[in-house]
Amino acid sequence: MRRRVLVARLDSAGDVLLAGPAVRAIAAGDHGDSPTDVVLLCGPQGAAAGRLLPGVREVLTWSAPWIVDPAPEPTPELIGELHDAVVALAIDEAVILTSFHQSPLPLALLLRLAGVRRIAGASVDYAGSLLDVRLRPGEDFDEDQPEAERALGIAEAAGYALPSGDDGALQVTGLAESAELADLVGHEPYVVVHPGAAVPARAWPPLHHAAAVELLTAAGFRVVVTGGPGETGLTATVAGPEALDLGGRTDLATLGAVLAGASVVITGNTGPAHLAAAVGTPVVSLFSPVVPAVRWAPYRVPVELLGDQDAACALSRARICPVRGHPCLSNVSPEDVVDAVLRLSSGISSLGSRRSIGRTDGRRTTRGKR
Repeated sequence: MRRRVLVARLDSAGDVLLAGPAVRAIAAGDHGDSPTDVVLLCGPQGAAAGRLLPGVREVLTWSAPWIVDPAPEPTPELIGELHDAVVALAIDEAVILTSFHQSPLPLALLLRLAGVRRIAGASVDYAGSLLDVRLRPGEDFDEDQPEAERALGIAEAAGYALPSGDDGALQVTGLAESAELADLVGHEPYVVVHPGAAVPARAWPPLHHAAAVELLTAAGFRVVVTGGPGETGLTATVAGPEALDLGGRTDLATLGAVLAGASVVITGNTGPAHLAAAVGTPVVSLFSPVVPAVRWAPYRVPVELLGDQDAACALSRARICPVRGHPCLSNVSPEDVVDAVLRLSSGISSLGSRRSIGRTDGRRTTRGKR
């Protein structure tokens, strides 16, 4: 009988995409047993990404009061939604995937109350009876590793490993068909500029983006500008008269197809950077150091990492830049971006640029007993 395992990643689309290798490991089954049915528990911002992950049988969406911003009230009705869904799905066990600043314990408690017998997670805090498998950050694994490998390490501690032939790179499925893509972007080569970001601290200035588009066009590149439904004003400004403006015209699956067809993607530290990595497209990453690049830069694709990683805002996790003028990104010039595109297009890396984040030998950065 197939077991049903709940895999939790309650954050945004990029976080969910980075959980993909861990999801595939769990879906492959435990030590040669038959494959498991993975139910992916996501927040509202991550559900669309969850539906693109290979190995996911079902996506369950729930707004965690300790994750979602603005946070919903932790009412009995809200808690009851999760409890009833977990009970109805007959969940056998759970693997809770978190980042370094998050605790799995609130969710573990709710899952215990819903009858989940076996729960795994990484917790710096004493977990008592809430976790059956507990990894201790700093003892069982190093935090300074790519987020995808952190998640995979949690899955491995729970007893799941990637199947033979799976190299652990990001993957997505269910993207738009090529004919639909051609109708949207045409047949000529292009680069993508995605100017939006989930939080202001991670955004390169709009006029910098617009200037980069002008320079790229002058250099002979065809430019496609992408953005969500709430970013159409931004994409129109950035696209100007010459770039193709797709602002508000793509869902996540279609955006993935657009990124897959690009020669290079230019974006900040936001979900489309990880979607580009999942489809194997090189990324010019305008990376604000409010979180560490070693953990959150695009994973295992060629990357040009731009932005002052030693700026005063480094590791602050700020949503709004705490430094006047936002120098960590505003000091990156449009010319810098064009030069990075040229390097990625030619396969030549500049000194100090980060060519690929993450291991390529199938090993994780973990230590200690499982």
